[in-house]
Amino acid sequence: MRKFILYFTLLMALPMAAQTVYNVEDVRKMALEHNRSIKIAQENVKAAQSMKKAAFTYFLPDFSAMGGYSWSEKNMSLFPHDLMLPVGVKQPDGSLGIGVGANSTPTPNADGTFRFEDAAINNNFTLIDGQPVPLNGNGQPFDPSKNPGDLQWKNHAILPKKAFEMDASHIFVGGISFMQPIFMGGKIKQMYSIAGYGEKIADARSQNAMIDLILEVDEAYWRVISLENKVKLAYEMKNVVAKLDTNINALFDEGMATKADVLKVKVKMNETDLSIIKAENGLSLSRMALNQICGLPLDQQIKLEDEDLDTNPELVQVIPTDEALSNRPEIQMLTQAANIAVSKEKLKFAELLPTVALTGSYLATNPSAFNGVDKRFEGMFRFGVLAKVPLFHFGERIHTLNASRAGKVVAALELEDAKEKIELQIHQSVLQTNESLKKQMQTSKSVESAQENLMYANEGFTEGVITATDVLMAQTAWLSAKSEDIDAAIDVKLHNLYLQKSLGTLLSSMSQNIK
Repeated sequence: MRKFILYFTLLMALPMAAQTVYNVEDVRKMALEHNRSIKIAQENVKAAQSMKKAAFTYFLPDFSAMGGYSWSEKNMSLFPHDLMLPVGVKQPDGSLGIGVGANSTPTPNADGTFRFEDAAINNNFTLIDGQPVPLNGNGQPFDPSKNPGDLQWKNHAILPKKAFEMDASHIFVGGISFMQPIFMGGKIKQMYSIAGYGEKIADARSQNAMIDLILEVDEAYWRVISLENKVKLAYEMKNVVAKLDTNINALFDEGMATKADVLKVKVKMNETDLSIIKAENGLSLSRMALNQICGLPLDQQIKLEDEDLDTNPELVQVIPTDEALSNRPEIQMLTQAANIAVSKEKLKFAELLPTVALTGSYLATNPSAFNGVDKRFEGMFRFGVLAKVPLFHFGERIHTLNASRAGKVVAALELEDAKEKIELQIHQSVLQTNESLKKQMQTSKSVESAQENLMYANEGFTEGVITATDVLMAQTAWLSAKSEDIDAAIDVKLHNLYLQKSLGTLLSSMSQNIK
């Protein structure tokens, strides 16, 4: 039975021994992988890159295809009815003339003849010896041996209406075309430049989101470290007070201490118990907050590498202000916004310039009309140059150009204002970091003095030259000094973090640590 209990104890201890220890870089990476705002910013970068690629395509020709079908109830015809077309005839003087009614529109008569302005075409026949003989213009039987030119309608050709009808019941149209910009006044170039600036802005926003998340993670991380040390300190204080409680009870039993001294120590014991409860509750909530940022279960307890708080932090290297300004994502975004304002001004100016484009197409139809009306697909190529020159639009383009110029000035002023504020922020961060370092040095000395004072107080109490009240005061001073030292060490960590953020070196230092 004892062996079973021993094995069970070892198995229970294995998960604790194999517990992963996380440092600040580990929790940063977990937070960056889990955080949705970072994923959104990364997707926005991809979208901006795609928009830049899309803007580049405007330099290339635009191809398009089209097709169509239509059904019509009726056919189309060029003539309202059959027509008689006068043809050339030999004049008496030998010249080639035009037959009767050449300048008039023929109108059908009821008897089948066609009437012009001053004459009618007689195309009737009569029967002679059972044979059909045409009639001449005088209505007499035509005799070719006497007057071969007397047959009036032989100088005219009939144009039947049906021959000039086009079957439009089913029409198919298809083609392909392209347009290649030649000169657009610089519009395409500026649009491509704006898309490039937009990509840089999206990238800077992504970096800014990462920096904000790292600040949030580090603050939660060092808050947990601070409270862990505060819990340890509370238990140390309890042990110190408990030792005093044992001694004061022994002295009370011997009649060397009063009941008031015993009660004072009891009150102090209760205060330490309450401080332990508060510190542990705060630690539990801080761990939950850190787990939530990192995407871990809220009830999971992770072990942090810096639980034993290091009071000797690495100092941040201060870089020149110009270099720091160029590193800040906010300056990068405002710089690109100023560039966009300049490109927008050029874009509005380009609207005042003419545009030229090369066009081409191939169009096929069925039925086709290239060689008569034929029910088959036939097409042709067409090429041309299209030019557009803006003339007058009541000053609309001039007003928008002036508005874009004002926007350019505003963007430049906002950039300069941000540079001044960030420069002030850098100086403040440097001063605050130096102040936190000096404070940590002072609190370390205070801890040494408080420990020495507590030691002398305990010795004096043992020898009976110092009262319990003096020992309690020494313990309180020691607790306060240790607590302030913990806070000072955490402040140094955080102010170094804020200094890196103000200098724009936070992401670069993180990348170096990851490598």
